[in-house]
Amino acid sequence: MLEDMAIRGLREETQRDYIRFVRSFAAFLGRSPDAATAEDIRRFQVHQAESGVQPPTINCSVSALRFFFTVALDRSDLSRRLVLVRHPRKLPNVLSVEEVGRLLEAAPGPKYKAALGTAYGAGLRVSEVAALKVGDIDSTRMLIRVEQGKGRKDRNAMLSPQLLELLRLWWREGKRRNVMLPHGWLFPGRNCLEPMSTR
Repeated sequence: MLEDMAIRGLREETQRDYIRFVRSFAAFLGRSPDAATAEDIRRFQVHQAESGVQPPTINCSVSALRFFFTVALDRSDLSRRLVLVRHPRKLPNVLSVEEVGRLLEAAPGPKYKAALGTAYGAGLRVSEVAALKVGDIDSTRMLIRVEQGKGRKDRNAMLSPQLLELLRLWWREGKRRNVMLPHGWLFPGRNCLEPMSTR
């Protein structure tokens, strides 16, 4: 299964999750999961539902087990037995302008203020913010280049004048502290050769 995931270029986090879900299924069965039956799959999904496992987690386990049965074992007959759980999609709570302002003001320094501002202002995920390099900021075209974001896709995000000013403040402070390298990370970690942690 690990080889099959590597061949298909699944991310490390995805591989870890898939292995964790297959292990969970094996623990439920009490035997090797390659000996599972259609009834075992049904019992496992009933067990998940009765145990209070949330729909997104159940659906992740379905993806992992479908990969396991279809790709690793070539048993698509079993993968078809797995059922996705429908769940209501709710709109996320969106912070007001005042709340965002208070959040940015509470940041412990210019680096974190700029990082939070980038996440909010450009709509980037935390992993995308941490992976930004200095050269990804294009102030001429007012764009932020996001390389290998979700789904390993490159994309551009809009750069507002306010965010550019915030990034420039951080740039000056980072240069003053000697943590900003010419082609390095926009938000370096404790070691300036490494990116800031997503935590």
